[in-house]
Amino acid sequence: MPADYVDWLRREGRIVIVGASLAGLRAAETLRAEGFAGELTLIGDEPYEPYDRPPLSKSVLLGKASAHRTELPHRREIDAKWRLGVAASGLDLMANRVRLADGDEVEYDRLLIATGVRARPWPKPEEARLDGVCVLRTRDDAAGLYQRLKAGPRRAFVIGAGFAGSEVASACREMGLPVTVAERAGAPLAGALGGVIGAVAADLQTENGVDLRTHVMVTALEGDPVGRVRAVHLSDESVVEADVVVVSLGSQRNTDWLAGSGLGAGPRGIACDAGCRAFDFRGIVTDDVFVAGDVARSPHALFGYQFLSLEHWGNAVAQAETAAHNMICHGAERRPHLWMPAFWSSMFGVNIKSVGVPPMGDQLMITQGSLAERRFAGVYGHQGRIVAAVTFDNTRWLEFYQRQIERGAPFPVEFATVDRRPEGRPMDADFPDPSLPTHGPMVTLSGYSPADQQLVFHPARH
Repeated sequence: MPADYVDWLRREGRIVIVGASLAGLRAAETLRAEGFAGELTLIGDEPYEPYDRPPLSKSVLLGKASAHRTELPHRREIDAKWRLGVAASGLDLMANRVRLADGDEVEYDRLLIATGVRARPWPKPEEARLDGVCVLRTRDDAAGLYQRLKAGPRRAFVIGAGFAGSEVASACREMGLPVTVAERAGAPLAGALGGVIGAVAADLQTENGVDLRTHVMVTALEGDPVGRVRAVHLSDESVVEADVVVVSLGSQRNTDWLAGSGLGAGPRGIACDAGCRAFDFRGIVTDDVFVAGDVARSPHALFGYQFLSLEHWGNAVAQAETAAHNMICHGAERRPHLWMPAFWSSMFGVNIKSVGVPPMGDQLMITQGSLAERRFAGVYGHQGRIVAAVTFDNTRWLEFYQRQIERGAPFPVEFATVDRRPEGRPMDADFPDPSLPTHGPMVTLSGYSPADQQLVFHPARH
């Protein structure tokens, strides 16, 4: 691309960001910080300026924060045109135009797609519309669910024991509410951290009063004559009465609006290269469309150049900053997105943090602490090297293991430390069959081809 065009774009071009959330805001700030002085437009389907999502399943549900007071701080003035409350409905790559649901069109010179994900709904629409059936993804979702829990339901029922579902269950118990959790895998968090760690999470839930049902699917939600949910039917033929049901079946990437656009977009996200440039459906890289955040799937050098889809707060920030930088600089000045996957959660009084890609690991070593004490560090291995680590109330080891992952350290772990325990031997991490849907993995390995659009979540009864 001619240098004079890039110089003009840096100064005066038109950049459109579709997705007015964390990644979109941080990208806009980076563009301005690095000298972009042209026209900047942010498009968002919600009527709100960017807000923070992690508090929604934690402090907001506990009444410690208001869902409508979770705005993200602006790090600098971005001088942007906001198009809020209207969704993008299509993309014309040839004409460089984004079509909006209200019939309008927005032209661009360069485009950043940061549309993120949405909550996967209950698959039976009539049952999903019952009063008391909820999902938790948006600010409005959180505000509505908090009011229902605050009203003191007889019992809450959570479908899915991934991180989000487990955090909701934790909030219910902290509020003193009876709660049942149904999980089709053998334990909570099994899809994200494996069955060994999942067994620890299961003990946490049951000891805190959760009625945990595993190896079971929800077959139906029953309503009363006025349309309120009143019972949940399970595949073991049991029935649980509940007047609040939280559907926590994972997320769907917001790529539907790109159907027919020619981009390499599908259920697993939008494929992009290490510089955040989107691929088209043939696997050919574009040069004016970029991707960032939860909707992106990009190759990572530390993990065999597998395309990773990451639902991580930190990744959204780092990838947005990289994409914004690369949008307005000369090719030789572009940089790759190499952020280390990292995630944290808090439930039942325990802080859980991870780095790397746990689902990539087939073996696990407890290298510090003890599973029984629920204070430990666990290291995941794959093909003779460390690929991830997880800690329960033991974060001081996490930075060390991150460095081990970055340098390709061998697995099994060979070094001795002062707090190693006899259980520190390699064992099967016990991840569920990857061909079956599970709830809550925050990192998805999605193959090697940017043009590959196979499904990773197969519709089934829950």
